[in-house]
Amino acid sequence: MTEYFEVIDRDGAARIGTLRLADAITTPALVDDVLEETGSLWSGEQAVPDGDESTLSVLPHRAFPAGTPTEVQTAFEPNYPDVAFPSAAVVSPETAGDHGTDAYVLAGASGFTGHSAAFVEAIIATREAIPPDAGVYLPGIATPGNVATLAAAGADLFDTDRAVVRGTQGWYLTADGEYRLDNLDELPCACSACQQGIEAFDREDCVEHNVATLEAELRTVRNRIRQGRLRDYLEGQARHEQWLTATMRRLDDEYDYLETRTPLVRKAEITAASDDTLGRVEIQRFAERVTERYQCRFDAPLVLVPCSATKPYSESQSHDQFHDAINFRGHLASITSPIGVVPQELELTYPAQHYDTVVTGRWSETEIAFVADVLEAYLRDNDYPRVIAHVPEDYREITERVEERLGESFEYTVADHPTTEESLSTLSETLAGESKYRKRERQHNVVRAIADYQFGEGAGDALFDDLQVESRYPKLRVNDADGEQLAAMVPEYGVLSLTLAGARRWLEADVPVKRVEIDDFVPHGSVLAPGIVDADESIRVGDEVVFEGPSALAVGRANMSGPEMVQSTRGIASDVRHVTER
Repeated sequence: MTEYFEVIDRDGAARIGTLRLADAITTPALVDDVLEETGSLWSGEQAVPDGDESTLSVLPHRAFPAGTPTEVQTAFEPNYPDVAFPSAAVVSPETAGDHGTDAYVLAGASGFTGHSAAFVEAIIATREAIPPDAGVYLPGIATPGNVATLAAAGADLFDTDRAVVRGTQGWYLTADGEYRLDNLDELPCACSACQQGIEAFDREDCVEHNVATLEAELRTVRNRIRQGRLRDYLEGQARHEQWLTATMRRLDDEYDYLETRTPLVRKAEITAASDDTLGRVEIQRFAERVTERYQCRFDAPLVLVPCSATKPYSESQSHDQFHDAINFRGHLASITSPIGVVPQELELTYPAQHYDTVVTGRWSETEIAFVADVLEAYLRDNDYPRVIAHVPEDYREITERVEERLGESFEYTVADHPTTEESLSTLSETLAGESKYRKRERQHNVVRAIADYQFGEGAGDALFDDLQVESRYPKLRVNDADGEQLAAMVPEYGVLSLTLAGARRWLEADVPVKRVEIDDFVPHGSVLAPGIVDADESIRVGDEVVFEGPSALAVGRANMSGPEMVQSTRGIASDVRHVTER
């Protein structure tokens, strides 16, 4: 059972945690001071060969807080697992498991430098095998240039060993790489060690600088994790070393590992500055749900339009003009990189209103291929009577590629630019004779489309077959036929927030429920992990969840994934919005 380490926040596989000693340490962090203060053996003996040298057996080590009586330290033996002190087990990927310790030291971690495939395989095997609320310590590997990537992969604890050694060897470390001290004409840093001139700067100063720069980079990493924007930083920072870029891309290929740990919704903006953004979980998940869960309920032609810099799209000047020309006679969907296809009902749903992209007027082949694949899948799953492409010239390579694959012809309405008077007039004329759909129909379809996206295919009809909608978009309040509130739309994320009545309807519907079984208590404000008996494996951070226990029924939003709720011994599993006693 984890006693001294607790995960506080998550950004994909990266975490903010607390190592609870006399002075709590916020991770990702360096453990040098901890080791010195507690007399820990974490970074001493690594592991004991067990027959075959390729297999390392677990060797637990106990770290004692300052002030622990000497007789307790002397009497303690590693085979007394019930003694509650901060602890670590030295493991390999093959021997990793739940050994009841607060941290797990990955043996031979320094050997992974430069080997992206081996590193990704090892970190994932280790993290999947150990409890989710335990820290992962990678000794002898961290530098200012790689620690962001190591944290993004799932590591929590590091030391200064490599930074010190490289300094004594005359290597000057920065967040964008390392430089031979002899080749520097001036010092590019403003830390205390670098205040002197290059002429007086020696290797002892280089060690001091390297350690200070590593500490500063960890502060940057922690702030990025708190903001939910570590990946944005990584896409630029990891490019300074080829093996780090390869590591980032190999991690993207491990979709299940990252998807389980990536929040469903958040306020943080995605900066789409490279093709690597397309590999992000948030992008792939949105495309998957749009093409597999979304169902168009409008009996109208599809009108494809370009995205806008303003988010949500409907608040932009260009989309306002598109809406005027369409006049509720067509179903609007936006084509965009890196998101793919965004039906108008999901324009608020994360990450559709939470990204910014580089606009050059030119699409890369990677972007074209991705968006074309999404558009093709979307059109195969939704049967439109006509497809009108109101897009500029640079979008046509996408639409024409999809036309060829589907064996269909789209109607094009842009002469030079989508917002010129001529183009808008052509769009309006192309829709002449089409029936209008009412505003009320649009609101109902927004609610049902979000429900499909959020809860699963068919959920919109199953949960809201008899809905009434109050208030104005986007602050929609969803009631049943008798006026009882079932849900409310959350404009910040573009998802639905359920009431207890909505949760009961979810439980009764023929739709998979994200259910959490809790112990015999009535939750107030939040549910802690120790109070959870079982949880649906599909639950992700940000999901709506229903709590059921002998004494209570509640609904709230998850702060942990389902597997983490079940396996954790500490931490807030979910916030509770509504609760009733049974």
